[in-house]
Amino acid sequence: MNEQRKDILDLLAEGKITAVEAEQLIAALERGQPTAAPGAEPRPKAKAKYLRVQVDAVEGGEQARVNVRVPLQLLRAGVKLAALIPPQALSQATVELNKSGVPFDLTQLKPEQLEELIEHLDEVTVEVDQPDAKVRVFCE
Repeated sequence: MNEQRKDILDLLAEGKITAVEAEQLIAALERGQPTAAPGAEPRPKAKAKYLRVQVDAVEGGEQARVNVRVPLQLLRAGVKLAALIPPQALSQATVELNKSGVPFDLTQLKPEQLEELIEHLDEVTVEVDQPDAKVRVFCE
């Protein structure tokens, strides 16, 4: 264990930081480290656990802030639950989504496809900067 990681865990044990803060610090520490020392085996990348959506905007002269952290496990459970919905209901929901401008076919949603999507999500960061808003979507 490296010294910085030990320091973070000591702060957590002393109650000076929360578990969430410790997790964020360790993740930041891992992002800042080189992938591997010369001649060493590359360390496998940690699997993403959360989909994060952050929005900072000015609306009507007031600062608006949104910070959503959705466990990817919730998405997995949702897809599994969707398998229990009758095909006719999924077809009707797809029609309504398309009418609302969301071109998504719920009948084609399969758990194995979700895993592939989640594997690639951790490689994606979407950032939108405008004078009155900043949006960031990423996995951590």
